[in-house]
Amino acid sequence: MKSPQSPRIAVLLPCYNEQAAVGATVAAFRAALPGAAIYVYDNNSADRTVELARSAGAIVRTERMQGKGHVVRRMFADVDADVYVMADGDLTYDATAAPGLVAMLLDDQLDMVVGARKHEVEDAYRGGHVLGNRIFNGLLSRLFGRSFSDIFSGYRVFSRRFAKSFPVLSAGFEIETEMSVHALELRMPVGEVVTAYGARPEGSESKLSTYRDGWRILKTIAVLYRIERPVLFFGAIAALLIIAAIALSVPLVITYLDTGLVPRFPTAILATGLVIIAVLSFFAGLILDTVTRGRREMRRLAYLAFPAPGAL
Repeated sequence: MKSPQSPRIAVLLPCYNEQAAVGATVAAFRAALPGAAIYVYDNNSADRTVELARSAGAIVRTERMQGKGHVVRRMFADVDADVYVMADGDLTYDATAAPGLVAMLLDDQLDMVVGARKHEVEDAYRGGHVLGNRIFNGLLSRLFGRSFSDIFSGYRVFSRRFAKSFPVLSAGFEIETEMSVHALELRMPVGEVVTAYGARPEGSESKLSTYRDGWRILKTIAVLYRIERPVLFFGAIAALLIIAAIALSVPLVITYLDTGLVPRFPTAILATGLVIIAVLSFFAGLILDTVTRGRREMRRLAYLAFPAPGAL
């Protein structure tokens, strides 16, 4: 076994067409973490990413299924380490902050430390990304009770028990959202440190699509909320259906009190049907909540099967 003083550290760099930056990124993390194994996982690059990563001294592996979520799933499954440092291969994250993030994880026995981005260059962030980040951070906080200040940061440090117990379900850039929700739902000890975020070097282009990926992230949050908070999710649907049924039935009740007649049977049938669906929705939420609790217990047991950071 490794002693707490010498944890095995793996730097994980998912890459797709990053020939302009991957060599410098590998060199920066090698200088910051001299004893770490640096892995570059190529995701079907059509340029010289693989060649330049190997030249820089990285261990290069390939994931054929397109999407960052698929790459993260493969990295966590393949790489065996005590501490995992994940960043992008585009030279935007500050490698010199990595030792501090690792130290925080080990000293405080945390399972994930997020490097919250602070852009110091105007070109580092697109305006739409800044606004979207704020909106989604607030939404996640409201839905799950607490959150991080930067849920989309790709600069994260993980414990072994996080990496080996995280059931990666996402395929693309929504993976960061899934990681955040997973940690929050299992009440893992987590931390966050503000780190510098720079602009991409010349010749490197972002793979993010503001609207397409924003929509995918929104869907991911909705799906995770349905899975993790079924009573609230289906209860909200039931409440909306009840409100609609009441709105439809009030005129019928008034007419019945005045005339003793119910002239609009289709409306009455619709209102009754909405109430029935609302009741079914509410009880579906209750049943699924039991299933969710069982799943959460199984994930928690899988998570606890590994030693805490700092007790390696």
